[in-house]
Amino acid sequence: MTNRKDDHIKYALKYQSPYNAFDDMELIHHSLPSYDVADIDLSTHFAGQDFEFPCYINAMTGGSQKGKAVNEKLAKVAAATGIVMVTGSYSAALKNPNDASYRLHEVAEGLKLATNIGLDKPVERGQQTVKEMNPLFLQVHVNVMQELLMPEGERVFRTWKQHLADYVSQIRVPIILKEVGFGMDVSTIKIAHELGIQTFDISGRGGTSFAYIENQRGLDRSYLNDWGQTTVQCLLNAQGLLDHVEILASGGVRHPLDMIKCLVLGARAVGLSRTVLELVEKYPVERVIDIVNGWKEDLKLIMCALDCRTIQDLRQVDYLLYGRLYQANH
Repeated sequence: MTNRKDDHIKYALKYQSPYNAFDDMELIHHSLPSYDVADIDLSTHFAGQDFEFPCYINAMTGGSQKGKAVNEKLAKVAAATGIVMVTGSYSAALKNPNDASYRLHEVAEGLKLATNIGLDKPVERGQQTVKEMNPLFLQVHVNVMQELLMPEGERVFRTWKQHLADYVSQIRVPIILKEVGFGMDVSTIKIAHELGIQTFDISGRGGTSFAYIENQRGLDRSYLNDWGQTTVQCLLNAQGLLDHVEILASGGVRHPLDMIKCLVLGARAVGLSRTVLELVEKYPVERVIDIVNGWKEDLKLIMCALDCRTIQDLRQVDYLLYGRLYQANH
């Protein structure tokens, strides 16, 4: 029997989304900038903390030898570039105390590390995770469609809201509520905000598709491969909430221009999963470090061409929508 976590890596790399909504959004160029490239400030703030860069490596894997190898490479990249890394769901380590795939400080000194757990887990599991990992923050993921598509998946969901309230009141580190690639809707954000959640990773469709992954592993329900909303659409839907909550964006982000588009639409920071997974599978760690450091420079160049000195300034940038995005928003 193959390891489920290894299946996830394999099929995540195999999947190519037929549509990426970032291509239907165009930023309005500014021909007369007010700043030098050296003036541009990439720092951001979310989950009660300041971060030097507005991007992070998002939750992917752990819980297997393959997962350990991938996590160690990602950790080395994150530590060398100064960006945050979030491990995949810690549930595998909760089941197996000997699991070493999340022990990453040993391989990457100075690593800024966060971790992840599913909302199906009661708060005691979350407390154990925080105690063992001491993360900068805890991502709590909601993955209802993935669970429904897994033959071994969860079928009990009534407890989730109570679990979330418990996490807010009993976990000592900041909590981020995270989708897993289906896109978080406005009503969910409002409900969770009322329960005390301040920071949300809306994680839209366009990147890793857990519907596709689970369809490869089990029963074929390929008609659900495109379930959910794209990252750009989720950000557009959430415009009215940006002054009340902190929005992070992930899902289908391929390069610095996609990152900037998320920041223009109000995201505080942008998570990358598959894009970085592909890089560490394809290139040596040193090369990936150079690529990620190159992204930081590219972000500054694009911000200069948009006449923006700070991440906050990007919210003033005008943009055009085309195709499906235009149809859905007009």
